[in-house]
Amino acid sequence: MERAFLGISHSPLMGLNPVAPPVEQALKVAIASARDQVVAFAPELVVLVAPDHYNGFFNELMPPFCIGTQARSVGDYLTPAGDLHVDADAAVALATRLMDEDFDLAVSRRMQVDHGFAQSLQLLWGGLDTPPVLPIFLNAVAQPGIPRLRRCRALGEAIGRFLDKEPRRTLLIGSGGLSHEPPVPTLSHPDAAVRERITHRSEPTPEEREAKTQRVMAAGLALAAGDSAMKPINPDWDRRWMDGLIDGAAGLDALCAMSEDSIEREGGLSAHESKSWLVARSALDVDRPLTCTLRHYQAIPEYIAGFGLMLLKQPN
Repeated sequence: MERAFLGISHSPLMGLNPVAPPVEQALKVAIASARDQVVAFAPELVVLVAPDHYNGFFNELMPPFCIGTQARSVGDYLTPAGDLHVDADAAVALATRLMDEDFDLAVSRRMQVDHGFAQSLQLLWGGLDTPPVLPIFLNAVAQPGIPRLRRCRALGEAIGRFLDKEPRRTLLIGSGGLSHEPPVPTLSHPDAAVRERITHRSEPTPEEREAKTQRVMAAGLALAAGDSAMKPINPDWDRRWMDGLIDGAAGLDALCAMSEDSIEREGGLSAHESKSWLVARSALDVDRPLTCTLRHYQAIPEYIAGFGLMLLKQPN
């Protein structure tokens, strides 16, 4: 059945931090184009690959990949809270197929996710009322369990083989990236309370969530003003990443030849989120011609995002 891939960045600061009107308008036009094309494609199944930012997954137990048979959005920043429309039977079937192919994927019966998952659904469908979804978490923040590039490609290829027997028209979404290094804490943080917060699973109070929102907003404004120690957005790295996804097997080979250190050095600590695009893209056949119907990119420091959108279609 027909498949399409959509790579889309996300930012918790969209709608919170002000940006110049031409920048905001250009992004709105690109997102509207993606939405119109997705509506026209009319997916009957959505495979959504995305990260979490210490709202559902914590260092006490951090899988490289996890598929949810049920998923709930926490509603952080301006994204909707509530249950995702998960196809539980298909999620179990995919997990079973991956295990049969020696791909040991974690399974969550009550997955909790944040804006990394919810924002793309919100932008495309206006909320969480969507076609059936298979949510796949990718760890992009917690070393050493961040999956390597070759493994991401292998997972996508295995998902593609599963979809070979799926009769429904399928949209594969990679949500995340591109280059950016927001103030997501790591276990090297000097404050023991911060290290505990990203290790032990807990539900933040409304006051704690608001304080986090204000910190991230301030970080975006500081980056835009050139008054920040955060790594700047790298449009050149983002362009090379998007090029590699379009260029078939050779392009994917080039991406997978990158070192893990180079991703963080050139793209920033959270550029690992871009691997969600690699997983989703790799489920499309590299030996068949693809049509790129949307490619858009903006470096938006106020959003702490190298913000990209890419839509590739694989004919039936």
